[in-house]
Amino acid sequence: MKLRIASGALSAALVLAAAPLPAHAGTPQLGWELKETGVTARLRGLSPVSRNVVWASGSGGTVLRTTDAGRTWQNVSPPDTAALQFRDIEAFDANRAVALSIGEGTDSRVYRTDDGGRTWAETFRNDEPRAFYDCLAFFDRRHGLAMSDPVDGRFRILSTDDGGRTWQVLPSDGMPPALPGEAGFAASGQCLVTSGGRDAWLATGGAERSRVFHSRDRGRTWTVTDTPIPAGDPARGVFGLAFRDRHHGIAVGGDYRPDQPSPNAAATTRDGGTTWRPSSAPPPAYRSGVAWLPHLPHAAIAVGPSGSDVTYSGGRTWTTFDTGSFDTVACTPDLSCWASGDQGRLARLTLK
Repeated sequence: MKLRIASGALSAALVLAAAPLPAHAGTPQLGWELKETGVTARLRGLSPVSRNVVWASGSGGTVLRTTDAGRTWQNVSPPDTAALQFRDIEAFDANRAVALSIGEGTDSRVYRTDDGGRTWAETFRNDEPRAFYDCLAFFDRRHGLAMSDPVDGRFRILSTDDGGRTWQVLPSDGMPPALPGEAGFAASGQCLVTSGGRDAWLATGGAERSRVFHSRDRGRTWTVTDTPIPAGDPARGVFGLAFRDRHHGIAVGGDYRPDQPSPNAAATTRDGGTTWRPSSAPPPAYRSGVAWLPHLPHAAIAVGPSGSDVTYSGGRTWTTFDTGSFDTVACTPDLSCWASGDQGRLARLTLK
């Protein structure tokens, strides 16, 4: 029998799992309960709002929505977007969401809905042919950012202060120069993340070093720090970030090619990204997504095409609990965690 993570019994079990356990006690046996979505799109965008309301997005212009905890899914894709890839989505409630399509030039767009996906408004279309937008993140219902790969040697930041209805490109003078070949990875919607009302982080790879940029003023000025996750190749770097507050963060990544090893595929920070330390027992392979478990200060989950891992030590050591393929993972404050990936795979975290 499987119990959903939203149940009181499961919540209590996970709280115990995060604390020191008696020698005779076993660790929680986590698993994924797959949901039937009715699509075959690769779902790299994921935004659960609560245990009942979840949005997901992906290839073929696909946007999905459930309001009954995944029992049924509505295909609410914007019209005439089948050629686009919605690699990121940020939802505010059951009716309001903002979706980002990625790609060169005009393929990078932002759409917003206020009626549960019945209608969509295109609120941004990139007119810079060298820009390629990768990720989207919001501080609150009004303030958000999107990031593009470097233009004229610096990452480009798009900003909104009205919930994604209008956007402006921020000045680049507060952005440190990019390294040759440096870029973001539009793999999980987690190359740009926020915590609190003003802090944002963006992750990079592809260059000689993998790095994490940090802004304390909603994207106007940035600092940058190297991470121990290997880079030095266009397929390597930091693919996903998660911060549980302004100080404690996890970075995951590696080499996305399945025939290549990914040592040091995770790193942690305790000072807001000023310094990063490699995990002493990292995930065994490339991971593209990561999320902190709600209300458990030391527990997090990482996912990738070859499996899912859990940490109860703040990211220092990881244990694989599933070998299914997922691209991204996200959790809600009311104790509900979800993962999504290729072939329309979408699942809810359970205790076995």
